[in-house]
Amino acid sequence: MGDARAVGWVATGLVLGAGACYCIYKLTRGQRQGGRGLRLRPSRSTEDLTNGSYDDVLNIDQLQKLLYLLESIDDAVITERPLVTLGNNAAFSANQVIICELCGIPIIGSKINNPNHSIKEKALNALNNLSVNVDNQVKIKAYISQVCKDVRSGPLDSAVQLAGLRLLTNMTVTNDHQHMLSKYITDLFHVLLTGNGSTKVQVLKRLMNLSENPAMADGLLGAQVDSSFLSLYDSHVAKEILLRVLTLSQNINNCLEKEGCLAIQPSFPKGFLFFLLYGEECAQKMRALAEHHDADVKEKVTVLPKF
Repeated sequence: MGDARAVGWVATGLVLGAGACYCIYKLTRGQRQGGRGLRLRPSRSTEDLTNGSYDDVLNIDQLQKLLYLLESIDDAVITERPLVTLGNNAAFSANQVIICELCGIPIIGSKINNPNHSIKEKALNALNNLSVNVDNQVKIKAYISQVCKDVRSGPLDSAVQLAGLRLLTNMTVTNDHQHMLSKYITDLFHVLLTGNGSTKVQVLKRLMNLSENPAMADGLLGAQVDSSFLSLYDSHVAKEILLRVLTLSQNINNCLEKEGCLAIQPSFPKGFLFFLLYGEECAQKMRALAEHHDADVKEKVTVLPKF
């Protein structure tokens, strides 16, 4: 372990050396240009560069050294620090491309299997920022199944579960990779019904993305969902949750209308989402929500089928 730490800090020292040279270059160039352009701080300690408080944009050499450090070291303390720094830098569009070109996505993605929940969370956060670039999603999709399983089995309402849900939300903004989540829809509803308010909102964001795609309608309606799902349509439910549940219903209804399925009224066995959404109990709740005190809720209800 001592040798691993020594190698880790040597690699991190290389990052600092590259960073110091780059900072001198940027500061000199900035003076010649009248102080315009990105400000980089003078040389910082190795610990500063990798403790997550270093908020300047790193250059390609620094990113490469951090990725090397991340790939080479198994020590939890050393691993978490470059993950935070890489995650912060992945918020910038230019670095999203650079990290991908440096083969950083599989290096970061390998850390989602780490048994340390803090490391797993930081890796998911970094992948989440990287996934904003649609081209990066082609590589990040390799981790969708694992993230779905972790969301289902991980600690409920935990930071790592929320990080996984945020990543899956980004990965389902377009229709390209939504089909990869089909077999996990029932699990997602389970998390929705057992999680707290923050978890519910994150799950609903993902479900709303899926519900906008007609190709996912059968998978949603055929998901086994506990009848307690209908309690989310009660008038006392928090507005941010209630509006999203109503939007989910609206999106599914729109998909069925496009496919001409509403006139046929396909039947699903009891216990499936279709049975709940188009049953009498849900109809009663919709009628009650039509008298809701909030104008936004009432407006949502008016665009749904008359019950």
